[in-house]
Amino acid sequence: MPVKIRLQRHGRKGYAYYHIVIADSRAPRDGKFIERIGSYNPNTNPATIDLKFERALYWMTTGAQPTDTTRNILSDEGVLLKKHLLEGVKKGAFDVEEAENRFAAWKVSKASNVVKTKEQLATEKQADLKARQKAEVEVNKAKAAEIAKKKADAIAAAMPVQEIAVVEVVTEEVVPEEVVAEEVVTETPAVEAPVAE
Repeated sequence: MPVKIRLQRHGRKGYAYYHIVIADSRAPRDGKFIERIGSYNPNTNPATIDLKFERALYWMTTGAQPTDTTRNILSDEGVLLKKHLLEGVKKGAFDVEEAENRFAAWKVSKASNVVKTKEQLATEKQADLKARQKAEVEVNKAKAAEIAKKKADAIAAAMPVQEIAVVEVVTEEVVPEEVVAEEVVTETPAVEAPVAE
């Protein structure tokens, strides 16, 4: 029976998380499995991995083959390094104490890298938030300036109409009544006498 270490999909559409399981390679993806050794959630940043380290190491040493994704997960968690160091101990390259020291040093460097990555993500998030706030303030200023300009234009449009009306009233000529009467008299046409038949 070829045994695989692989992922078993769970969660809703577009938001999947996975169980890390030991299963027969002939079993369906989400079907029967031998043992569940952890979980993997890629929806967080960085991805959340919960792994039973000793059980994963046991299955790796007994010949279970990981899929590509689970190989990366096991490598990130240090299972593959620990297996490699234990094989070095079996071959006599170094003793168990040296293997443990090397693994502990790797864990410390890995933990510091994870902390550094989380801090970098937090600072990038803060910088992005500040940039978005600054952009929103600029947009609000532009909108306020546009509204002020429209109000000023409306006031300016209303003001000239009143001034023109006042100017027209002022510029009208005042004609004396005597001149108007003379013009009316002179302009009346002469009445022709009726023709006799």
